[in-house]
Amino acid sequence: MATLDVKSPLIGTVFRITVAAGDQVRGGQEILIVESMKMEHPVEAPADGTVESILVAEGDTIAAGQVLVRITPGTVSANSAGSQTGATGPSDAERADLARYRERRFLTTDEARPDAVARRAAKGHRTARANIADLVDDGSFVEYGSFAIAAQRRRRELDDLIRNTPADGLVGGLATVNASVFPGDASRVAVASYDYTVLAGTQGQKNHTKKDRLFDVAMQLRLPFVLFAEGGGGRPGDTDASGVAGLDCHAFAYFARLSGLVPLVGITNGYCFAGNAALLGCCDVIIATEDSYTGMAGPAMIEGGGLGRVAP
Repeated sequence: MATLDVKSPLIGTVFRITVAAGDQVRGGQEILIVESMKMEHPVEAPADGTVESILVAEGDTIAAGQVLVRITPGTVSANSAGSQTGATGPSDAERADLARYRERRFLTTDEARPDAVARRAAKGHRTARANIADLVDDGSFVEYGSFAIAAQRRRRELDDLIRNTPADGLVGGLATVNASVFPGDASRVAVASYDYTVLAGTQGQKNHTKKDRLFDVAMQLRLPFVLFAEGGGGRPGDTDASGVAGLDCHAFAYFARLSGLVPLVGITNGYCFAGNAALLGCCDVIIATEDSYTGMAGPAMIEGGGLGRVAP
């Protein structure tokens, strides 16, 4: 009987082989995974049959159209398909890539960082995500760039950045407020909050990029903008240079253009300095708690400029 050639759908690398020669497989069953452009692509058996030979090994670089596995078509028993290697067809088991995605999503939440949240609560302050959740309608928040991390790969491990700099210190997106009262587009808003638990709410490369996008969308859609501005301004510790001498950051110009175009509401507590304060100053309405401190230069910058030591 003629064999079926299972070919690679694209150029890539063999990431995982889930069957062995002699295994019985069902049509549609995953038999290996090809990795390409940092994405995993499952390759499935085209029909029921027996794996005659596997022509590649894990880690091999492969071309599009290259034969990976040969299968002899035929009837397979319900108990034997995939049993030799533990591979199965559709099941309740979660895919590995989906599990990694869910873990990465979890690491952006307050629940993943109990120590940071506790330190915040000890000062009587709330987290960025808690503030946004209370402001917007339940289930309406669509976040932009939640997987962003601080641009510090040259001096910190990737896992450290993922766990400790979620969203690069800026939580932002689109949502609705009081949609039950103002239906349709009338309730849509853009909202962003610096996260003081991440590098003191400073402005990093990636959160600048997110602001650029959010401010641009707010201009295009004429959306009111709510900004929780607490934070320490420009971040000196980012090491992954953008290569455009900083000229690719449009956030300040975009936010200034929003002033007079849409309602801007600024909210702050604690420290709000430098770039954070510049954005706050553009707002039509500023709401500040009693323990707020706002200025264009903080104690460190004032002392560095030779103007003496000051305390907030």
